[in-house]
This record gives sequence, C-alpha cells and structure tokens, in this order.
Amino acid sequence: MNTLKRTLKWGLLTVVGLIAILYITDTDYLLKAVRTIYAKGYTTAYLEDYKEFDNVKIENDVPQPWPKHKDYNSVTETERLQKYNEAYGAIAYVIIKNDSIWFENYYDGFDENSKTNSFSMAKSYVSGLMGKAIEEGYIKSLDQPVSDFFPEFSEGLAAKLTVGDLSSMSSGTNWVEKYYSPLSITTRAYFDDDLKKIILGLKVIKEPGQAYKYSSGDTQLLAMVIEKATGKKLYNYLTESFWKPLGSENETLWQVDSKEHDLVKAYCCIASNAKDFARFGKLYKDHGKWKGEQLLDSAFVAKSITPRFAESPQYGYGFWMQKRDGKSFFMMRGHLGQYVIVEPEDNIIIVRLGHQKSPDAANQIFSDDISIYIEEAYKMLNDDLQNQS
Repeated sequence: MNTLKRTLKWGLLTVVGLIAILYITDTDYLLKAVRTIYAKGYTTAYLEDYKEFDNVKIENDVPQPWPKHKDYNSVTETERLQKYNEAYGAIAYVIIKNDSIWFENYYDGFDENSKTNSFSMAKSYVSGLMGKAIEEGYIKSLDQPVSDFFPEFSEGLAAKLTVGDLSSMSSGTNWVEKYYSPLSITTRAYFDDDLKKIILGLKVIKEPGQAYKYSSGDTQLLAMVIEKATGKKLYNYLTESFWKPLGSENETLWQVDSKEHDLVKAYCCIASNAKDFARFGKLYKDHGKWKGEQLLDSAFVAKSITPRFAESPQYGYGFWMQKRDGKSFFMMRGHLGQYVIVEPEDNIIIVRLGHQKSPDAANQIFSDDISIYIEEAYKMLNDDLQNQS
C-alpha cells in the first residue's frame, strides 16, 4: 500500500512539474493540443475538431438550394474514383455542371448538411473580404501599408508590408508552416487562446512583396487588418457580405481563439458543407456576380485568380491555380484534402471533402489526389455525354 501511495505521489508530482514547465516556457497551449487532438489519437487537426473549440455562429438567411441537373446522378462513380474515395477517406464528392448539381455522394456517415472543417479554404473567404473592404472604402487599396493598422509593422522591412502582400502570401515574415510539429508556430496558433499576441510577434525578415511563400500567418494578420479597418468582427462581415447573400442553405461556425479574445482563426476553420462551400467558387466563376447582383468587384476577382508572381504561377490572391490538359482551374484548398475546384470555361465545379490527401502531398505543389478528382469527374461527364448520343 505504501509503495502504491509513493508511486501515485511521484506520478502526481511529475504531472504537476510538467504542467509547470509548460507554463514557464510559454508552451501551455500544448495542454489544449493534448486534450483536443493528441489524446484522441490524431497527430494533426481533423475534420470535426471544431466541436472541441470555441466557435461563433454565421447565420444564413433565405436559403437558395442548388437546382438539380436534368441528368442528376445519372452516372455512377468510376471504379478509380471509388477506390481513391475509400483510400483517402472522402466524406463528400460533388460535381456541379452549369450551376446545377449533376452528381453528389456522401460517405462515412456524413450527409449533404454535415459540418466539417474547411481548413485553409477559409483563406479564400478572407481574401474576398479584403476585396469587399477595398470596394467599400475601408481599405484604400492592395498597396495600403499594414502599419496604417498595426504600428508594430512600421519599422525596417516591415514598413514595406502591404495588405496585398498578405493576401498573396508574400509578407516575408518568419512564419514557418508546419502542421505536425507540436512546437511549431502553426500548432501554437491553432491551440493558443490569444492569437493576436502571436501574430503581432511576427518579424519581417525578407523584403515583402517580392516572392510567394505559403504562410497561414499572412492570412491571420490580413483578417486582423480587415477587422481594424471595418470596425466589424470578421464573422459578421462574412455573414453580411457573402454567407447570407449567397443563399447558403445552412448556418455555419467559425472557430475563434477563445471566448475572451474572440478572434477568428481566419486562416482556417469554417465548419460547413460541400454545397455551401461551392457557392464561393461559383461567385468567382461568375466574376463576383450572384443572381444578377454584383457582390464583389469583377476586376478584383480577375486579379485574385491570376498569379501575382511569374515564378509562382500556382497562387494569386487567396486562390490556387493549375493549368492541365488545356484547361485552366482555380481552386480553394484546405489541409487533409478539402477542395473546391473550378473550371470556368466548362462551367464545372468539383467539391471534395475528406480525411486525408494522397501521400505525395508534402512533395509537390498539387498532390496526385487533385488530379484524380478532376480526371474522374471529367470521365463521368464524358460517359454521360456518350450515353446520350
């Protein structure tokens, strides 16, 4: 009995000591990481982790359901698509043709209204809100200095940092994008309850506006600029600017760092569904117009889906781009393989949500799973045309 008591005592002291060390070294965010992610068997964020965090509600208004195409679900998934949907844990696969739902399927217990984490697809929304803020006069232009809003960026190289640099991922800050390291700034930002403190601690170490380097910190700082410029919480600005006007069928959630600080995780973490995510892709496909109303300046939309840097043709302002097989795609992309893929000339939108990407994701700009989802969608569409002829 005495041995058991001593063991429990030293075990308790060890735990208390470890917790004390985390607080002393300012890594106590790891306690939340363990509680919400690691203790559940995950090594990184996952699709339904929004349930473990503080969220704010983004209301919808008058739902505008997508019409169903006359050939709705007339063709089944290809054998290859079925294989990879299973292998990579797809939970939604939707093809929208001529603004109508042509094919949709859901998996693993999810359905058309199930909420899942957008991850970095949220970056496209934030860039769109920047465009809206410029259009409404809250922000002067893409060239307005960030220091106009945050004096922390008013000296040295930081003084050259502009709003447009943040949207195009060319800030030159010391942010390092790592999802699987518990001690990375990316992980800290995900779990810390004071995100503003982390972002204002960033240092500009390279000339801004010169080269693309993917950085979630850029989008987070951009969101803080938008809030400062508009005087509105970003979740409210999204609600009034896009979520309601686009006729979203479901209300959604956006994670915040904490109830106390109430700052959205702007670089990620909108919990919604495939068909409501697709609406933002359609808005950009249609040059910022929705049902006859110009919600976003068409010139800004065009700029957003055009590469800023010739050396980095894959990225514009908040959107990814890929040319393949004579077609030009732009897309919203998120961790673990969340995609809204748009081909404007063909009037096609492909949405895939799921648990993981293909294993090559760390080795190339566009992982192989993206090719699969595009190629198999077009095979299904071509099969449908052949069946009709």
